[in-house]
Amino acid sequence: MDLLKEIFANEVFPAVGCTEPISCAYATAAAVEQLKVPLDKIELIVDPGTFKNGAAVTVPNSGGRQGNVIAAALGAVIARSGLRLEILKEVSPQNLKKAVELVEKGAIKYSCKEDEKNFHVEVFVRDGLSRVHCIVSEGHTNITCLEKDGKSILQSHPHAGTKKKDYHDAMKKMKLREVLQEVIKLDDEARKYIQRGIDMNIAIAQKGIAMKKTGYQLQQMMKQGLMADDLFYRVKFAVACAVDARMGGMPEPVMTSGGSGNQGCLTILGPYLVGMNQKIKPERIQESVAISHAVNSYIKCFTGELSVLCGCAIAASIAASIAMVYQKAGIDMQKITFAIDNCIGDLCGIICDGAKPGCAMKIVSGADTAMRSAFMALSGYGLSTADGVIGKSAEESITNLRKISLEGMLAVDPTVVHILEGKTTRSGRG
Repeated sequence: MDLLKEIFANEVFPAVGCTEPISCAYATAAAVEQLKVPLDKIELIVDPGTFKNGAAVTVPNSGGRQGNVIAAALGAVIARSGLRLEILKEVSPQNLKKAVELVEKGAIKYSCKEDEKNFHVEVFVRDGLSRVHCIVSEGHTNITCLEKDGKSILQSHPHAGTKKKDYHDAMKKMKLREVLQEVIKLDDEARKYIQRGIDMNIAIAQKGIAMKKTGYQLQQMMKQGLMADDLFYRVKFAVACAVDARMGGMPEPVMTSGGSGNQGCLTILGPYLVGMNQKIKPERIQESVAISHAVNSYIKCFTGELSVLCGCAIAASIAASIAMVYQKAGIDMQKITFAIDNCIGDLCGIICDGAKPGCAMKIVSGADTAMRSAFMALSGYGLSTADGVIGKSAEESITNLRKISLEGMLAVDPTVVHILEGKTTRSGRG
């Protein structure tokens, strides 16, 4: 098994828009492709994490509309699942009009499966003649069920069952050192793909300032003398602008990490910008980004793909911090463990309350913590095992994150979902 290629295939890919609403569009497109006449009804069922991430994020090319419902409607109209998570690049004015009509006439039934602990997007579509059932799980483009009139047609779809669980199961049994040693063996193809992600995420960061949101506010604070124009500012400014663009619905691609575009902004831009500032060789920076992707994936093996904990604040910040340590110290497990423990000691417990413009605020915190944790670790400083939930090893600290996410905070997701449902009811938004 080529671990890095498995991670790239399942978790690191271009996406236009927030990946959960876009996955709803993708699943609906895959189902509607099987119909012979125009569809009549759509039923969309999602897990709590996907529900949260579709509550307040603007969908690209939707005319400023928000949510999983309009994304599913657009996917149904486009009906080209081969575009994967770049499907909403293909929205035309005619497509948007048809999608809005579907929503307004009540053709889409939408609900949250509150007891689902894993990523889950389920769609039923019908056209008066046939009924198609599609499930995307274990990855944002991984179709695990595709049935037409009760008969499985799963194997007919090119993205059916990529078995993400297999490599995640293998990763769970590996020490972190083993994962790092495995993924730094980059061939030319891997280096080109990593560089493509760097270029893609730099491009959206440069455009995000036009949104005049969190990144813009940081820039104004710097100009007013409230922040220094230093490395910390420039990294935080870049990741904030990139997330501002994504959450604001800018129809530009971003390279994801762990299936998340926001996490891709930090796991890629953090190590890249720090490496450039520190005059690290380009090849070493590419290796550090590979490590960043792998650590993000490794943490999610334990905490889940869509965790109660904020992935940007925890998984991506740890991943970026380890990547920064690697640039100067290589696979020095003492320093890497210090970086992990410093991040956990700072950010542990920050919840995910859905994808939204405010995610840029959290990613700024994540970027700041990633850098502070890495530079402290490189100087030989790390929080001790006496500090809170920090374990005796890197693996134990990550396992403790799992316990917090999957055992200690069970009531958080249902509570957040109920709050968001209340907002939707009061606003009348579908």
